[in-house]
Amino acid sequence: MFDPDAIERMRAMQRDWEANELREFLERQPESRPEYRTGSLLPVERVYTPVDVADTALEALGLPGRYPFTRGPYPTMYRGRLWTMRQIAGYGTGSDTNRRFHYLIEQGQTGLSVDFDMPTLMGYDSDDPKALGEVGREGVAVDTLDDVEALFAGIDLERISVSMTINPTAWILLAMYVALAESRGADPNKLSGTCQTDILKEYIAQKEWIFPIRPSLRLVRDMIVYGAEHLARYNPINISGYHISEAGATSVQEVAFTMANAIAYVEEVTRAGVPVDRFAPRLAFYFVAQADFFEEVAKFRAARRVWARLTKERFGATRAESMRLRFHCQTAAATLTKAQPMNNVVRTALQALSAVLGGAQSLHTNGLDEAYAIPSELAMKLALRTQQIIADETRVTSVVDPLGGSYYVEALTNRIEAAVMAILKRVDALGGTVKAIEEGYFQREIADSAYEHARRKASGEQPVIGVNKFVEPAEPGAVEIHRVDPAVEARQVARLRATRATRDAARVAALLDRLAREATDPAVNLMDVTIELVKARASMGEIVGRLRQVWGQYVETPVF
Repeated sequence: MFDPDAIERMRAMQRDWEANELREFLERQPESRPEYRTGSLLPVERVYTPVDVADTALEALGLPGRYPFTRGPYPTMYRGRLWTMRQIAGYGTGSDTNRRFHYLIEQGQTGLSVDFDMPTLMGYDSDDPKALGEVGREGVAVDTLDDVEALFAGIDLERISVSMTINPTAWILLAMYVALAESRGADPNKLSGTCQTDILKEYIAQKEWIFPIRPSLRLVRDMIVYGAEHLARYNPINISGYHISEAGATSVQEVAFTMANAIAYVEEVTRAGVPVDRFAPRLAFYFVAQADFFEEVAKFRAARRVWARLTKERFGATRAESMRLRFHCQTAAATLTKAQPMNNVVRTALQALSAVLGGAQSLHTNGLDEAYAIPSELAMKLALRTQQIIADETRVTSVVDPLGGSYYVEALTNRIEAAVMAILKRVDALGGTVKAIEEGYFQREIADSAYEHARRKASGEQPVIGVNKFVEPAEPGAVEIHRVDPAVEARQVARLRATRATRDAARVAALLDRLAREATDPAVNLMDVTIELVKARASMGEIVGRLRQVWGQYVETPVF
């Protein structure tokens, strides 16, 4: 990037500085730590100069909207369109969450994001004994298409983007979403948004699964193929590093393990005969914005470069859209504290700023009370206002990739990219992503990183304001807490039973038999029969239960 003679002059200047000004100053005032590292424990130099980026090719830095997309997926970025402000909401019944959606839209939210309760995530109906006490508690309860109709009542699905945080049962929620759109006469090719869908990260980190790995991977394939054929603007998967990070992974591991999962999905779909350029443009990603500000900015830039190179060099993609990484970002729930909860507002604002400076396409900012419960309306409004202040008051949106060219950010981007590629090489040597999961590679790496992070917090080496530094006595009632209506479960169960009483039971039974038959043939796409099932008002638990009979359940081998 720089003239060799200039680099040598810079090296000489730095040696002279170290021998004089720096040495003399350190003798008077030593630095506070013997070494400095990023949140991922990458070494951090005292100062960065052109020497640290001299080996970076200009083409690797590039320009926004041009391969390898280091500086952003689009040429104008936020000058043309702001990121989607997408605050997650979900509790109680579909009608309960629908009221929160309308409130957030009135406050200026530009995209919807849905959290589902644990029974919905795990494929149990609300009247199943295993669902007792969990219905509508940590997200919205969905049993049948009727619940999805209530969830999106009064919302134009052609005009607003909808993200659904759902994994083991993602294909059923997508089927319900498509069925709802069709019942309203909406054009499927105008639907926008995403299902999270990323089941591999469940086996690695979040631990919400139903079926064994390979049938689950088949369901993801079916969603991606269906989306490529029927949903021109919809992302059938959000390949997720967020949960990998929240489980304890470093930022480097977050990107590397996410890319390993992405490789597995691309391989699975291309094996089904779909060319990479046919579906890769609709693959989306989901990352966290953690506490180490500059590492997070560099992480997002490195992730774009890694993905561009993987799709082009490994899979032979030729379209720019296939190589362009687009990502949703959420601020880090794991950094939120019950102690001094107002500090969470500051944490979230800085994390959100790193996501914006790193080029996110959509963003969720956490509520200050999420260490306690589902966020209140006040907390959600303040979190949304945080995004709006960044967008409208700071002017950081005026320049594309404003930290590009920083010696530190560029050097850190290069270092993260190299570390990610080294991990991907290791995964390949283990036999690929699925094999590495089965052997516990990812799980062990995350466990080790989580332990090291916990050790550093416990020792005070990693400061957490209000927890291990500047600690104050707890203040009872410091924040307003969202409470779930205790009558939610009874209302939801009554709704489910009313739907069962009025549907065509014989048609549901016949379709469930068809589902079981088609599930035994890996070549069949299960989306079509699932759409028919949800239209017939088959429940989530019935669909999952029939496939459990065919495929069985996944049992994890413990990792020590």
